[in-house]
Amino acid sequence: MLKKNAWVLLCTLLLLSGCGFHFANQGGIEPAFQTMKLQSSDPYGYLSREVRNQLHLHQVQLVEQGEVPELRVKNSQISSAVVSVFKQGREAEKLLTLNLSASLYVPGRGEFPINIRNTRTFFDDSRAALAKSAEQDAIYNDMRAQAARQLMIKIISLQNQLAVK
Repeated sequence: MLKKNAWVLLCTLLLLSGCGFHFANQGGIEPAFQTMKLQSSDPYGYLSREVRNQLHLHQVQLVEQGEVPELRVKNSQISSAVVSVFKQGREAEKLLTLNLSASLYVPGRGEFPINIRNTRTFFDDSRAALAKSAEQDAIYNDMRAQAARQLMIKIISLQNQLAVK
């Protein structure tokens, strides 16, 4: 039975690799998007640094001037909402939400809005306030890093859509 499953898996992999199958948004940044400008309301904030890091990982060169695409990180907002409470009426669990609003301006094509929303749950125990505060900050930073990764995925998707038109 194990040999049969291994054989089926091997055949599936060979068929998929032979037909040119690839995951959506797996490709890299095209040459038209390899040079960009980055504009942010908080250029030295954690989110801007993560976006710069993701652009660098995708071999995108950042410039200050020129007629190149411009990524504008407009607004990032973090909010929290109580989703459960303890018997004593204190907050027990929160839903943390990060909303990121950005746009990609492509010369000659216009401006394309990009919106990203990340959510996480956070168990808040007031008896360990200092530890929970540090944990909450780590969760916020993780949400910002994930938003930067999602921003790159949306840029790749947008460049693929613009290439089709």
